[in-house]
Amino acid sequence: MTDAPSDAAAAKAELRSAMRAARAAVPEPERVRMAAVAEEALFELPEVASARTVLLFYAFGSEIPTFTMRERFLEGGARLLLPFLAHGAMEAAEVLPGDALARTTYGPREPASRVAVAPDEVDLVVTPGLAFDRAGRRLGYGGGHYDRFLSRARPEATRVGVGFALQLVDEVPEEPEDQRVHVVVTDQETVVVGKG
Repeated sequence: MTDAPSDAAAAKAELRSAMRAARAAVPEPERVRMAAVAEEALFELPEVASARTVLLFYAFGSEIPTFTMRERFLEGGARLLLPFLAHGAMEAAEVLPGDALARTTYGPREPASRVAVAPDEVDLVVTPGLAFDRAGRRLGYGGGHYDRFLSRARPEATRVGVGFALQLVDEVPEEPEDQRVHVVVTDQETVVVGKG
């Protein structure tokens, strides 16, 4: 995009507000149905089948649910990581079946055991987002946590944005520090951006 950083930030704030409202307006039964379709599309990706270490987000609010995704990754033998915040930075810790998760003040639960795994060990990152576009741009919640984490990950690690079809927009405003995803999976389509 050609916007100045301040213009991009303002455009992001506006889009965040619109996308929060749009996502929250989806009735719960419809959200569950769409989530199941998107989850099946996610698990059809060859990058998912081959991933040995997976970072998945813990869904909260009106986000696409990830509980059964967690179960499927664990049952499939993947090393599953969930994010946590420490001193303002996002890290990832391994979660085993039955492990306790800690409540947070900002929404998602975090691993109770916080032994950070190096970002370069991750093969697949399944990222949350308020909006995505077909170029792989991602609109997060504004903290920049995933962008900073992804900048530390291996370039070969596959980044998948997952959400509902209504979250796929024409263009997400972008700033220099923003990190793109390689694939966007929704309940209506899978958009392969690629790593190039």
